[in-house]
Amino acid sequence: MNAHLSQKNLQEMHALIRTAVDGDKDALAQLIASIKDKVFNLALRMLVDHQQAEDITQDILIKIMTNLSSFRFESKFETWVYRVAANYLMTSNKARRAELHLSFETFKTDLESDLELPSEEYTSRMDYQVLLNELRISCTMAMLLCLKPKARLVYILGEIFELDHAQSSDILACSPATYRKQLQRARTEVVEFTQQSCGLVNKQALCHCSKKLRGTCKRGCVNPSNLRFTSNEQIDFIEVEKRLSHTTDTLKTLLSQRSIQAFESPASLSHILKHTLEQAKSYYQQSLN
Repeated sequence: MNAHLSQKNLQEMHALIRTAVDGDKDALAQLIASIKDKVFNLALRMLVDHQQAEDITQDILIKIMTNLSSFRFESKFETWVYRVAANYLMTSNKARRAELHLSFETFKTDLESDLELPSEEYTSRMDYQVLLNELRISCTMAMLLCLKPKARLVYILGEIFELDHAQSSDILACSPATYRKQLQRARTEVVEFTQQSCGLVNKQALCHCSKKLRGTCKRGCVNPSNLRFTSNEQIDFIEVEKRLSHTTDTLKTLLSQRSIQAFESPASLSHILKHTLEQAKSYYQQSLN
């Protein structure tokens, strides 16, 4: 039954793609709606900055629209979408300019600065737990910026998105064996750093969110009036802390990364794409000529 439904879904997706390629704007809008969150989450995980991720997601989706006729139905559409997105994130000048070129050494130094025990007045704030969660999410995501872009992409696809090795290697145009080696190297770097420096994973680490919060708020890295990552969809700080305390050491790093739920693409992106879709027919005429 599941195989039958899967085949049916595949046929429906292929029919939708062909209709979109023929210039049907409604089909194209439906197709883009089905992938925009995936592309945005990949861009956000790669860049962390919301505005940059939104900007680059727009570029990637336009690239997908203008090159849709090149999809040959030889792989999953999702795989092709991720391949287009990954290539853009790795090669475009805009994505390269967005790189912060962090290292685990500099990130560790930053984590261990501005530490102070929170006062009772601070911990009694109504938004204290919300701010802790904002810090947890932003720090956990920013940690991956210490990986080189290719290693970061490998880690995101395999450990966070949980794509299988065959699909990930197809996205990255390498052999499954090469992908496995790259993933293992990236995983080792992230695990070693997290186990040494993250207080949620290792109680003996110097940096704990409660000690780091006040300093990051003072520097504007966490802004109580403009939360970038915390929402009702995200697991709260106390729950993550509880889950980690009941998790074996070898899995704590993975759990801390996967405890960040997928994000919805911003409403502003949908507004921009709506205007872009109005021009879709002319895009397709150009790409097909």
